[in-house]
Amino acid sequence: MMAGAALPAVALDAADWLHLFLYYLSLSLLAVGGAIATAPDMHRFLVERQGWLTDPQFNASIAIAQAAPGPNVLFIALLGWNVGLNAGGPGVSGWLLGALGMGLCMLGVMLPSSLLTWLATRWGHRNRERRAVRAFKQGMSPVVIGLLLATAWVLARAHGSPATAWPLWLLSAVTVVLVWRTKLHLLWMLGAGALLGALGWV
Repeated sequence: MMAGAALPAVALDAADWLHLFLYYLSLSLLAVGGAIATAPDMHRFLVERQGWLTDPQFNASIAIAQAAPGPNVLFIALLGWNVGLNAGGPGVSGWLLGALGMGLCMLGVMLPSSLLTWLATRWGHRNRERRAVRAFKQGMSPVVIGLLLATAWVLARAHGSPATAWPLWLLSAVTVVLVWRTKLHLLWMLGAGALLGALGWV
């Protein structure tokens, strides 16, 4: 379990595990712009509604997966892992349930979206000159941007309001402007954020 994220053991029965799998199965089809765009709803389901994770566990899962190399969908594996650890507790039981949670979440979120993407990509490529296909691609841009802004809001809100955590909010605003208006590589901004965090400024 991640440090500073203690949660009393949660009891999950077979129906809860099935519910977790079905939740990610349905959420998969809403992951427009990537899995990270659905993080606000995952927070609502896992933290606020079910109480299977704490806020620190949720935020740490996203932060670790974003900092690690590889696809950002890995944060879903960490969320499932932590649900399993909270259900199984320390020891072998926690590891086994952690692996179960990780597997169910990843299979649930990957299966429908991968299949749909494969089918839609083949269809879209064959019909790429149609006006409706071009309009659909252009219309999805504001949807993706809105979902990503909602994710940023959930993550930033966990650290306080703009009045109390103004350095974090200021850094977020500066980063948005830099991404929007410059061609500065994202790794430089990630490194700067890590340095400011290590210094305790944000």
